[in-house]
Amino acid sequence: MSLALTRNCANFSDGLTELVMTQLVSDHILEDTGADMPVHASAYPMLETDFELWNPNSWTRGHPHDLYARMRSEAPVMWSKMGRGGSGFWSVTRYEDIKTVELNPAIFSSERGGINMAVPPREHWRPEVLIRAAMDNLISMDEPRHMQMRIQQKDFFIPAYVKELREKVSVKVESLLDDLEANGPELDFVKFFSNQLPLYTLCEMLGVDEEDRQKIVYWMHYLEMASQFMTNPFRTFLSEPLFPLRFKKVVEEMFAYGASVMADRRANPRHDLLTVIAHSKLDDEQLPQEYLDGSWLLIIFAGNDTTRNSLSGTIKLMTEWPDQRAMVLDDPSLIPRMSEEALRMVSPVKHMRRTALEETDLNGQIIAKDEKVVMWYGAGNRDPDVFPDPDRFDMMRDNVDKHIAFGHGIHKCLGSRVAQMQLRVAYEQIFQRFPNIEFTGDIKYGPNALVHAISKLKVNLYGKGNSRPTQVQVKAMESA
Repeated sequence: MSLALTRNCANFSDGLTELVMTQLVSDHILEDTGADMPVHASAYPMLETDFELWNPNSWTRGHPHDLYARMRSEAPVMWSKMGRGGSGFWSVTRYEDIKTVELNPAIFSSERGGINMAVPPREHWRPEVLIRAAMDNLISMDEPRHMQMRIQQKDFFIPAYVKELREKVSVKVESLLDDLEANGPELDFVKFFSNQLPLYTLCEMLGVDEEDRQKIVYWMHYLEMASQFMTNPFRTFLSEPLFPLRFKKVVEEMFAYGASVMADRRANPRHDLLTVIAHSKLDDEQLPQEYLDGSWLLIIFAGNDTTRNSLSGTIKLMTEWPDQRAMVLDDPSLIPRMSEEALRMVSPVKHMRRTALEETDLNGQIIAKDEKVVMWYGAGNRDPDVFPDPDRFDMMRDNVDKHIAFGHGIHKCLGSRVAQMQLRVAYEQIFQRFPNIEFTGDIKYGPNALVHAISKLKVNLYGKGNSRPTQVQVKAMESA
């Protein structure tokens, strides 16, 4: 979740009651670092562009692939200014440079300042529980505590569990495709499918009771509306005049529910991810409440956004690359390769930030201690030195699974195996049921600098012919 979002929401949340919480896992995340300009001279030019990387508004145009290409070629480690008085950062766009940052956590910290581009000043921390939760979680931890936590949670995602979850996901996909059929042939794929499947899978993993699942839908709606408020307050007030008051209440409800569920899991363990987190320990002590709040917020976003946007982006790509779709229809065993190539092309997570713990050299650029480094995954995933003809969708690439859509190194997405399983199950059934499904050209990207937020994607289930085709028999894949 963008901290810029929560900073802007502070304007209408002055009256929110602050929660009493224990000490943070790390005080480092309370502080922003760096300065307006770098300590050392830039080895590469600062490219002129009207695309402000820090500004969520800019990202309503989608990934800036032309800018990425210029940055990789002319300024692979480029100083980027931050708007609204924030400290600048080094933008890293080449694949190997991104891997260098990811593989050196002792130099490039996730904990020092967190993984967002900036930390708002403390006086703007309203609602405080939301700001803290956006920073205090697994992906904003350094070693050795990060690995202590990760190992305890990683065991939950064993192949046997993923296989069991796959069976449930398959049934849900079939039901969602029935809903598509009933509401088609033209509809918003995000509303009827991409929003629904990841949320279902997330609730199954967390063990959220059936009667409580709509609460998460409701909370997600308001958190996403906060993004709209930041971009266009007038439009938000027109659609929901009481949004400021309701947002405060929603945040309180969301975290109160999360705290209640975590407490219940400690007292009454189940076989779900919330139980694993609730019983995790750090240095042999139970986790403080603010870390549980952070875990709750992280899971809701990380477990939903990445898969949702990958699903939508892939349908768009399969319309733009009909030869690749034809290959999948002829040979469904290619679906795993198609899914990996789509992850590379879509790059659902746009960036992560690290902070230099010491002076270091990255591809000829001297980076000073405490300066921020932002890795742009969409740029790295289209690096021609790694992926020849990178703007072409080619599922037969020799290195089709070498993308960094899930990150790399010790902070690689913990739930990537579940995400890949969902995507493959969905594609198997979608292209069996609707082999000619087609993106109509109507797409909308949300104002979000962190994830590739496809908020609308209109499709025709039957393609240009607009008639129900004979179903294609697709053999279910054995592997997840």
